[in-house]
Amino acid sequence: MNDDQLLRYSRHILLDEIGIEGQQRLQDSHALVIGAGGLGSPALLYLGTAGVGTITVVDHDSVDLTNLQRQIAHDMARLGTPKAESAARSIAAINPGVRVQPLIERADAKRLDALVRGADVVLDCSDNFATRHAVNRACVAHRKPLVAGAAIRFDGQISVYDSRDEASPCYACLFPEDTAFEEVACSTMGVFAPLVGIVGSMQAAEALKLLIGITPSLAGRLQMLDGRAMEWTEIRLARRDGCPVCSPPR
Repeated sequence: MNDDQLLRYSRHILLDEIGIEGQQRLQDSHALVIGAGGLGSPALLYLGTAGVGTITVVDHDSVDLTNLQRQIAHDMARLGTPKAESAARSIAAINPGVRVQPLIERADAKRLDALVRGADVVLDCSDNFATRHAVNRACVAHRKPLVAGAAIRFDGQISVYDSRDEASPCYACLFPEDTAFEEVACSTMGVFAPLVGIVGSMQAAEALKLLIGITPSLAGRLQMLDGRAMEWTEIRLARRDGCPVCSPPR
């Protein structure tokens, strides 16, 4: 680490739980972020400012005026710009030492398989169950830790699904693929602007902890936020026997 990096990351290095060794781990790490919208914006910015060496961001959409109420990685000058590129530019403006790979695409299962294989941690900042399940399957297949968040209206949730731990459930243990869940979108239901900032920032925090090796993580725990009362509720999660994704029958 050079003198500029030691100065930039000095407040991390002062922490006993991180130090120079932990900061170097971040610099040598690769984070994959699916989605550069409401959740992805704060998550990406904090991963970048914290010094994660390589960040791959996947998003097929472009910046729209309605995004700017909450998607803080974008601005008026970038209307019509692909969100992945816009987020990469925002990170570069704060920390040019981070390598950001913007991918303007909707990743399918085959593509996710390749992308997840090369990552050290995956952040699911998407907004639909199909993508979440595809990301989860790839993470289980390659034993990569997944930090998944969601937010709609005034309600948010976050958990870590770490298939490296035999006791840790996967996303499908909690939300089975064969169960019909109502898809809700902020374009029709609305979303409280700071809510995505809270959840997305927590996703970044959990990802950084996983990369550095700070324990415990949120694996096996689902935290849910009621943004109206600002109250957190936590439930414990266990791996589901017979889960077709992480505990297939033998």
